[in-house]
Amino acid sequence: MNPVIKLDRLSVRYGRFQAVRDVSLNVLQGELYALLGGNGAGKTSTLETIEGHRAADGGSVRVLGEDPRHRRAVRPRTGIMLQNGGFSPELSARESVELFGALSGRKDDASRVLDAVGLGHRARTQVSQLSGGEQRRLDFATAIWGAPELIILDEPTTGLDVNARDDLWSVVDELRSEGTTFMLTTHYLEEAQQHADRIGLMHGGRLRSEGTVHEITSALPARISFTLAAGDPAPSGAEQTLDGAFVIRTTHLQTTLHGLLGWASDNDVELHALEAGSPRLDDVLRSIAEEDTGREKETR
Repeated sequence: MNPVIKLDRLSVRYGRFQAVRDVSLNVLQGELYALLGGNGAGKTSTLETIEGHRAADGGSVRVLGEDPRHRRAVRPRTGIMLQNGGFSPELSARESVELFGALSGRKDDASRVLDAVGLGHRARTQVSQLSGGEQRRLDFATAIWGAPELIILDEPTTGLDVNARDDLWSVVDELRSEGTTFMLTTHYLEEAQQHADRIGLMHGGRLRSEGTVHEITSALPARISFTLAAGDPAPSGAEQTLDGAFVIRTTHLQTTLHGLLGWASDNDVELHALEAGSPRLDDVLRSIAEEDTGREKETR
């Protein structure tokens, strides 16, 4: 199967600053691939090359088998939800969707699309009168217009309430069932953890880890945290954090937790604010950042 998105040693520079360094990845048809990382990780520059907004300074980019700078070949097959859609405030929601739809080259029905994103009742409302969350729904409506083969979602749920987020992901799931491919970037890591098939973690312009959530997080130990009353003894292997809590890291969560509870019972110690769980994506990102910081200190 040919990848929908293929990056081969992609590099992007701004003068002497290299924002993206030799990034290679493939996104397959029907996948939801999440590209994650902190500010300055290189995500935006990578997306800009995929969207065709700028040329690569090194390596190659192919989207649907084409150079994304060839807009006539790629743009009609791609929907893009930017962080800010830039709608004219005087146009209505319907007029905005129809305008963006006409520019896309795809065919669809404005009423259907607005209903899909929960804006059917606001079709005649001017953009200036829509709330921030409603304008984000309008951004999403323009991206899904005409059911494109590839949809790029850049921070899609920023400004949306819980119900609106659920509605958006419901539409994404429906489109995926029909074969649409998604590229996602978001700071809501729990959404990526819940919805993405595969995840790429960027830091310092490089793709540092890639795979399923389980594949990425299994590289780190699980974490058990708790607090103790003043004067209570701490169990062996527990590290005290700066805020006074205790943390135990383990690769055998169930066995270690069982042993900890037994120790607390035997020593008549109550474990307050007890939490236990597998590593999360934010734990992996912190680990990567700490690893790079340690490396920089060693080279000074």
